[in-house]
Amino acid sequence: MPSLADILESSPFLSRLLAARPALAAEVESSLQRPLSAAELSTWLAAQPVTETNLKRVLRQLKQRAYARIAARDLAGLAPLSEVTECMTLIAELAVRKSVAVLSQGLVERYGTPRGAGEANETGRAQELIVIGMGKLGGRELNVSSDIDLIFVFPDDGETDASGTSSRAISNFEFFSRLGRAVINAIADATEDGQVFRVDMRLRPDGDSGPLACSFEMLETYFITQGREWERYAWIKARPLTGGRHDELEAIRQPFVFRKYFDFGAINAMRELHAQIRREVAKKDMADNVKLGPGGIREIEFIAQVFQLIRGGRDTPLQVKPTQRVLSLLGERGILGLDAAEELASAYGFLRRLEHRLQYLDDAQTHSLPTGLDHRRHVAKAMGFASFEALLEELDDHRATVSQHFGQVFADPNQGQHALAGLWDEAGGAAQEEKFEQLGYRNPPAAAQRVAVLRSGLLYQQMPQDIRGRFDVLVPRLIEAAATLPNPDETLSRGVDLFESISKRAAYLALLQQYPQALQKMAELVSSSSWAASYLQRHPILLDELLDPRLLDALPDWTAFRAQLSARLDELEPDTERQMDILREVHHAQVFRLLTQDIAGLLSVERLADHLSELADILLDAAIARAWKKMPKRHIETPRFAVISYGKLGGKELGYASDLDLVFVFDDPAPEAGERYARLGTRLNTWLSAQTSSGQLFDTDLRLRPNGESGLVVSSIDTFGKYQFESAWVWEHQALTRARFSAGDRAVGDAFERIRIEVLRKERDLAGLRSEVLAMRRKMVDAHGTKGDKRDSVFDLKHDPGGLVDVEFIVQYLVLGYSHRHHELTANLGNIALLRIAAGLGLIPVDLAEEVRNAYRDYRRMQHALRLNGARPRVDPGLVQQRVEVVRELWRVVFATEEAAW
Repeated sequence: MPSLADILESSPFLSRLLAARPALAAEVESSLQRPLSAAELSTWLAAQPVTETNLKRVLRQLKQRAYARIAARDLAGLAPLSEVTECMTLIAELAVRKSVAVLSQGLVERYGTPRGAGEANETGRAQELIVIGMGKLGGRELNVSSDIDLIFVFPDDGETDASGTSSRAISNFEFFSRLGRAVINAIADATEDGQVFRVDMRLRPDGDSGPLACSFEMLETYFITQGREWERYAWIKARPLTGGRHDELEAIRQPFVFRKYFDFGAINAMRELHAQIRREVAKKDMADNVKLGPGGIREIEFIAQVFQLIRGGRDTPLQVKPTQRVLSLLGERGILGLDAAEELASAYGFLRRLEHRLQYLDDAQTHSLPTGLDHRRHVAKAMGFASFEALLEELDDHRATVSQHFGQVFADPNQGQHALAGLWDEAGGAAQEEKFEQLGYRNPPAAAQRVAVLRSGLLYQQMPQDIRGRFDVLVPRLIEAAATLPNPDETLSRGVDLFESISKRAAYLALLQQYPQALQKMAELVSSSSWAASYLQRHPILLDELLDPRLLDALPDWTAFRAQLSARLDELEPDTERQMDILREVHHAQVFRLLTQDIAGLLSVERLADHLSELADILLDAAIARAWKKMPKRHIETPRFAVISYGKLGGKELGYASDLDLVFVFDDPAPEAGERYARLGTRLNTWLSAQTSSGQLFDTDLRLRPNGESGLVVSSIDTFGKYQFESAWVWEHQALTRARFSAGDRAVGDAFERIRIEVLRKERDLAGLRSEVLAMRRKMVDAHGTKGDKRDSVFDLKHDPGGLVDVEFIVQYLVLGYSHRHHELTANLGNIALLRIAAGLGLIPVDLAEEVRNAYRDYRRMQHALRLNGARPRVDPGLVQQRVEVVRELWRVVFATEEAAW
């Protein structure tokens, strides 16, 4: 460890300070190994008898003692950056709080306590000055020679309650303006002991020309009527240091800074603000400024804070204030690449440490590299380099890295006119049709007409100028992107439909304009699937997902997703509306991610269905927990309640647009349980199926419950079992073969599974069972199958004989008919696996079973492909003739009849 003498070589200012105060030098040397704590600072300050007369001297002594301790530890390499910035922040907080406490006391003695306007004959509420720390003070990132940015506010207008000893009443505005001026003087006045901090008040409403203190009402009015984009940036780090009613202040600040939607327009505003700074830097020849120069601290802060402005309204953890924590979150979320986030964090740490060593030289608020040889040597040594040249080499590497990432985030994609701008600017006419033909469009007149109709239509003509400007940029890009794809005409039409649907949502247009790669991905997606195109139109917020470079690479981590969702919903308590929206938004986002991987050919239909089913289970579980928590009367903390899924979810064959067949059961002996769980079931169904501003979570069908639509919404497990054993129809037992526990109390789910297995393993009369199954199949064909002469030209993959439902009925019959002898048939493993098991047991021919398994897989793939493009699952019979024949053959074998299913 270096000696104190070695340390002082790097800071002439600290050397002079300790030379003038030998006792402080001894204290620094003896405490070098020990970090300076908040408790130690507070204890020392509390021990001083502070009055208005000696306030300045005491605060400066506090600053000198703390500064000397932290500077010595930093220069000795013992204090991490976080310790240094936290200590400097603590000094500022203590100075502000002590100043407000001491100085307000004198004003109260002279003028009384400031109060808000009270009701008639009532005394108004006492008011306090709220000092807001901005910038690095707000973010707890104060540097060692920083000024502090403050704003003074108070809750309500009114006046002081001039008591008997008070000279006169004054308005709250005057009271807090006087107090504010006194606080500034106490902290910033240069006395023989120096300053505590320089104070900058220019961030207040209307800057230097605005009032020194303002009420909450005035602040809110200013934000609404005059607040500018750069002020949103400034208020990200705002943090109240004194006073109370901070929740009311936050309710004013939060919606001003963070929009409810993704605010990609912030990039343009931040780019313009940075351009102004760059021009100022160039004018003042500040290239060597490690804060404002190229690749400096400010550019890292801009990167972090622009994404806070864009996403913080929807992703609340991004509202944190420290820059390094924001960078970490951006990396974790994939908003920045992990490498980029780590490189920026490394550069930030290096630059901040260098900034401090520049300021240790003379306690000056400087960010520029020194020109003197001695100072250069001191700085290089303090940074751990053998020479200033070696320091510069490392510095240049970091600045180049920062500049590269800054350029990638803030690059302006709108420079120069697009080569196809003429197809939009002069839409319509034969010349445009010829150009569309050259681009490879199959129906050039229709493509040209589609663009011309958009350009001349009222929607475009009545748009605000900024949105029209975005359309002018985006439509030529869409024309170009569509031309690179196999179906340009359909892609253009679907893309234009999407543009029209988001025409009033400037944030989404800004996203596509700022990120051309997102527009290209959007074009590829809508080209591949009309269903995907309509899904994007319904949920345009999903356009943001196109920016994630991991979109096609990252398989779902459902364990992590479950934990993250739970934490996010907990953060939103007790906001039911927002929680319901979040469930829908995360569902849409996960479905969209699976959709992109599906279209890219990365998921089989079976694997996709597994993912969609797991996702649905997680969301059901989350909805149960939140719906129960909202119940006004709960007799236990965790409900003994379970959701049983049937049909597609029960069989883990869920598709993108499948509804959920659900049954609700409980197992709770409490007398009030029936009533409580009935309400829970109704509330849960609302959480799942209600339309909110974010759409619908699931379409639910509760008709498979005991006694169907006439039965109770929720059944006790005993009632459910009794119904299954004594009253259920054969078709209900068929449905039970694909039922499973999905969410809620696992013990209740296990009880259901025991009932299910016992029901399925009952010995049945095969002839009677066969008759019931055949009768039900006839009803389904009559209701949903292809009718009459159409059978020769159309085959319904699901409903027609020889299709998917025939396979499902075969499996259900085998399970119900033979599970009493072969218990393995009751496992809910899916139709393909159960066909293999039945063949292994000798119930059906092995070779035929394998052919039907393959036919079932093919049917599902074909059905899935058709639905992705909005088509009904119907095909030319010739395409599936062989598959139909093997399914019909197995039908004849199983049911021992030549009778066709219809």
